[in-house]
Amino acid sequence: MRTDAAIPSPLILSLAASVAGTAALGMAEAGWPAISAAALVAAVSGGMLLLRARRPAGRAPILAGALESESRAVLVVASTGGELYRNQAARRLLGGAADPLAPLKALAADDDRALAEMERLDAAAAVGAPRRTEVTLVSAGGGREWFALEVRPAGNSQAVAWVAEDVSSRRAIEETLRRENELLSDFVDLLPVGCYSADADGTVRYVNQRLAEWLGKSGDEIVGYNLAEVFGTVPNPEEERAELRLRGRSGEVFQALVAHSVFDEGGEMFTRSVVVRDLVPEQQWEKALRAAERRFRWLFDDAPVGIALVDLDGAIGACNLALQAMLGIDRDDMIGRAVIDVIAEENRAPASEQLGKVIAGSTPGTHLEVRLKGRRNLIAQLFVSPSHEDGDISGLVIHFIDATEQRNLEMQFAQSQKMQAMGQLAGGVAHDFNNLLTAMIGFCDLLLQRHGAGDPSFADIMQVKQNANRAASLVRQLLAFSRRQALQPRLLNVTDALAELSNLLRRLLGETIELRMTHGRALGLVRVDPGQFDQVIINLAVNARDAMPGGGALTIRTNAVHVDQPVQRGPELMPAGDYVQIEVADTGTGIGKENLARIFEPFFSTKEVGAGTGLGLSTVYGIVRQTDGFIFVESEPGQGATFSIYLPRIDADPAAETKRPAQQTETVGADLTGSGTILLVEDEDAVRLFGARALRNKGYTVIEARSGEQAMEVLNGGEPIQVLISDVVMPGMDGVTLARFVRMERPAIKVILISGYSEDVARDGIDPDAGIHFLPKPFSLKQLAGAVKQVMEEG
Repeated sequence: MRTDAAIPSPLILSLAASVAGTAALGMAEAGWPAISAAALVAAVSGGMLLLRARRPAGRAPILAGALESESRAVLVVASTGGELYRNQAARRLLGGAADPLAPLKALAADDDRALAEMERLDAAAAVGAPRRTEVTLVSAGGGREWFALEVRPAGNSQAVAWVAEDVSSRRAIEETLRRENELLSDFVDLLPVGCYSADADGTVRYVNQRLAEWLGKSGDEIVGYNLAEVFGTVPNPEEERAELRLRGRSGEVFQALVAHSVFDEGGEMFTRSVVVRDLVPEQQWEKALRAAERRFRWLFDDAPVGIALVDLDGAIGACNLALQAMLGIDRDDMIGRAVIDVIAEENRAPASEQLGKVIAGSTPGTHLEVRLKGRRNLIAQLFVSPSHEDGDISGLVIHFIDATEQRNLEMQFAQSQKMQAMGQLAGGVAHDFNNLLTAMIGFCDLLLQRHGAGDPSFADIMQVKQNANRAASLVRQLLAFSRRQALQPRLLNVTDALAELSNLLRRLLGETIELRMTHGRALGLVRVDPGQFDQVIINLAVNARDAMPGGGALTIRTNAVHVDQPVQRGPELMPAGDYVQIEVADTGTGIGKENLARIFEPFFSTKEVGAGTGLGLSTVYGIVRQTDGFIFVESEPGQGATFSIYLPRIDADPAAETKRPAQQTETVGADLTGSGTILLVEDEDAVRLFGARALRNKGYTVIEARSGEQAMEVLNGGEPIQVLISDVVMPGMDGVTLARFVRMERPAIKVILISGYSEDVARDGIDPDAGIHFLPKPFSLKQLAGAVKQVMEEG
């Protein structure tokens, strides 16, 4: 009687193991259960909502903290549309509460299927219904990435939980395992011997293609039928070998040898049986088995990922070529070695615990991400599953996937995002502070016109002005970090520049610190702003001096360096090319590992409170990166620190480089009075008030405007204006747009742009030769009046 029973995938593998004579074939068992992100999210997010309702100071913060370190993006949105919770991954991957999938929809702009799936998720969220899907999207690099997306009700339908996870790695390994399974299944089907499996009742549960061909039947005509119907007889299950006479396709009868063993799978008995036709001699049968093993070895060694077969005691029993190449270790050195030994020390304890759980059978498989030992600093994803023999766990199959490049790219992206965000913050703070400092310095100048040197208030006003100028210096350092300062680069000989600095450096370092300079030969030239280059070296020297309170040595070395391959140093990737290397090494206290990743952040300092601003190294970083260079640091506590600067090397004649003349905005002792009408456009009231009073005191007629739109009304009214002074950053129409309009419609009007940003940033693409002048904030009364006088005299 035929049954509907189907042979399970593990049984195919067990048959292959019997034929090949090796337990290693168990490695190809496909897959393990995926861990449901939705279950965790629903439980935790729902718990958070209930705890908020019942216990305001309860466990919700603990549960939220647990979700914060989740690699999956988790966003909980209230039924009213408000955002209740978002973890770190969700802040990077998901959009706002109104449309959480907006960033992913942007990546799927041309993929109708992905967009349709995400629209179904939106629809499910709208009615509070659970739904889960996986979509593939185009990454920024042009490749394909898989994302698992899920929405489900949380907190008794008071909210919905959105979960997003990058499952590209899992999909890749599943596809690899699927292909291996298909290859292995074909391998078993096309063996030169027949294979079948039957249960305790004699019902055939599996037959390979070779035996079906010998019997002249299809697999469907054999599987589900009793052995007596298929063979005409039933081999004695207690005998390991039996001789049978079987009937072939054309009715011919042939002799066959059946060898089988019995195994227990979940309490159910099955046979593993091999059929050898025409009593093939024993040596030929062994030859066929060796050929089968060679085929398996070919499939094993040519796998695109590293594979290790691990014994119950944790020793590596076999490994493929991909794993040997990944670790840089020969096979002889791998076999018999504990698999935990190839894992870096910091990851061994948790990895050993997870592997032990799989061997003990408490978990069907696991996925780990670890750092590996070897000739390279590798990050690998480990997919661990158990192998079985006679129904019992006989070891582990571990697939190693190199995730180093992926993690490095993620680190680069995260560092780039962090530094960009900090740069934008620093630039914005600098802009706002420059407005405040302009007003402070300007009103101090107005007061000084009424309070001379003999006045009791003179010293107080000068103190305010001097401190405002000091604050302006700090703001310039913020602009340097945010790479928004004005640079005047030219070709520079590093050796000559350091020689000119040496006397100043010795005075800065003091008598207890020895300065050593070692220069390489044929360095070539670099294109930098000389003043900014000096600031970089001085900041590093002062930083080194503070790290050597008891004295020591500061060594500055230069070399010409050729980089053959791109160099990955933390999140920074330095391209191949020719560089001039400048090393600044001290013998000071060194820097702890926990601080190395943060030393270039603005306002971060390991010094005592009040001993520094924390802007020195951030200024160095901003200047070097704005010059297309790189800076790396190596240090250990008590071993000093070495800062290595790499600037692109240029082979050129420095005499061919022309300097851009600096604009003079203040003429000491000159007559700054004048006449004419000036339109002053500034949205900051304090800056506009100071500027208007200062210019009126010098004899000018000043028309004030708070915005670009008000300025347009004045210009369209036909007022006879000689000079337009406009802030760059304003609500509505900005100063650059206003200046372009004036240059087209009323070219006789002189234009001066003022901004808290650098000139290069503020001009926003306006040609320096377009006749538009620039005055950076903060400026003094004399600088403002001098700039106006200068443009008026230009005619």
